[in-house]
Amino acid sequence: MTEHPPATPDTTDHEPGWAEVDAFLDEAMGLEDQVLRDVREATAAADLPPIEVSAAQARFLALLCRMIGARRVLEFGTLGGYSAASVARALGDDGEVVTLEIDPRHAEVARANFRRAGVADRVEVLVGPASESARALIDTGTEPFDMVSIDADKPGNPGYVELALQLTRPGSVIVVDNVVRHGAVADAGSDDPGVLGSREVLTLLGGHPRLDATALQTVGAKGWDGFAVARVR
Repeated sequence: MTEHPPATPDTTDHEPGWAEVDAFLDEAMGLEDQVLRDVREATAAADLPPIEVSAAQARFLALLCRMIGARRVLEFGTLGGYSAASVARALGDDGEVVTLEIDPRHAEVARANFRRAGVADRVEVLVGPASESARALIDTGTEPFDMVSIDADKPGNPGYVELALQLTRPGSVIVVDNVVRHGAVADAGSDDPGVLGSREVLTLLGGHPRLDATALQTVGAKGWDGFAVARVR
C-alpha cells in the first residue's frame, strides 16, 4: 500500500464465523500456498501493518488477470507485496507488475518478498507519492496497463481513478478496494476522510462516461468491507 490510513481496520464488526469461513475456504480451496504464506509472514515479521488483502482477495485479483488475459498490471499501494506477488505469479514469466509505494521501508520489504516469491524480475516498485509516480508514467508514455488495482490512501482514490484512465485502454479493468468502510460509506454525514474518498470514488465510477462499474460488499477475516470493479470503455 501507499499513503496508508492512520490505523488498521476496525475488527469490531466481525460476525461470529466470518474469519472461520475464510479459514475454511483458504484450506478447502488451497488459496494460499507456502510461497504466499512466507510473504505474509515476512511482512508481519517486519512489523508492517496487517492490512494486506486476504488470500481469497489475492486469488480473486489473480483470477481476474487470467480472465482478461492481462500482461501488464499497475498497483496503487504495495505494503509488503502480497497482492503484487500473487498477481505477478498469475501473469507468468512475460508479465509485468508496476507497484507504487510511498514508504521506502515498505518498498524494501516488498522487494525482498518478491525475491522470496521468485517474481522480482517481473515486478517494479516505484517509491514516492502514488499520484506523482503515476503522472511520471503518463509523461514517459508507458504502454497501457490491462488492469489497475487501487488499494492506497482512500482520500486519494478519485484522483487515482482519473490517473488510471490515462494509463489504460478500452477493455482494461480497474479495481478499487476498501470502499465500504465497515458500512460507514452509507453515512452521508460522515467527515471521515476515508469515507468521503470512498463515497466520491463510487459516485465517480458510477457516472463516468468511460466506465462500466459496480461495487460489492465483502465479509471475512478482514471484517466488513467491499470493492468496486470497472471496465474501461
